Amino acid sequence: MSKICIGSRESRLAVIQSEMVMNHIRTCHPELEVELLTMKTTGDIILDRSLDQVGGKGLFVKELDRALLDRRSDLSVHSLKDMPMEVPKELPVVAFSKREDPRDVLVLPEGVSQLDWTKPVGCSSLRRMIQFQALYPQAQFKGVRGNVLTRLKKLDSGEYSALILAAAGLKRLGLEGRIARYFEPEEMIPAAGQGILAVQGRLGEDYSYLDAFRDREGTLCALSERAFVRELNGGCSSPVAAHAWVEDGRLHLSGLYFDETDQGWLKGDAWAEASEEEAERLGAELARRLRTEYQAGGKTE
Repeated sequence: MSKICIGSRESRLAVIQSEMVMNHIRTCHPELEVELLTMKTTGDIILDRSLDQVGGKGLFVKELDRALLDRRSDLSVHSLKDMPMEVPKELPVVAFSKREDPRDVLVLPEGVSQLDWTKPVGCSSLRRMIQFQALYPQAQFKGVRGNVLTRLKKLDSGEYSALILAAAGLKRLGLEGRIARYFEPEEMIPAAGQGILAVQGRLGEDYSYLDAFRDREGTLCALSERAFVRELNGGCSSPVAAHAWVEDGRLHLSGLYFDETDQGWLKGDAWAEASEEEAERLGAELARRLRTEYQAGGKTE
């Protein structure tokens, strides 16, 4: 293969993330020609309803999946947190990137230094809402869709008092200066995979040219966090959250279990040896433990 075509959503952030992969391939393999194929996904088009009302995270990937299957592209680059938990066997994830800052952040309107509680906070994520409200019980929310730049425009027009966004996206867009407050993972556990890029390819093909792009720690965290969410059948609208990190040769994992029946939730932590096999086991095991503890009465309302 002398030419590689990378499929991407056409938002500015998606293109920047795809260009990160493209530049890496060009640097490590100058003999390869790399080009970009952008497309608008169904999730980018339907903006008047929440994701759980229109089909979940799969709406952001199905056009990219079709391009891979039709061989119009050779790779797709995704924000891992936007990928469905179940990936088609014929389109496996072939590389996880080094992780950017995984934290959630608060963004205020341009020129504003204090949060105005008379206006709603722009947020469509139940995961973020329940954890933010635990910190600020007076908070009210209003859904917000669209890419990061669209959301910032709505914020600055006065529609919202603030937005809760991912630090990684703002940093990749060069908008770190808009961040008013970082939420540490112990305050607000991030979405599984937040800050990690996933590169998807076709089953049975040679992706050795991505060897140097693959990041061991990013891979361990991705596998553990996604195993946690998968064990709990966490979908797009589910507030299930998971955050892993490697320290002193150990893989640590924090998770949030949410009970849809009574809307209560519970957080917990676990650790294991830092290996791929242990990463997936750790995620599934912590999920089962939190579910059991919650059902036994260890609840956070």
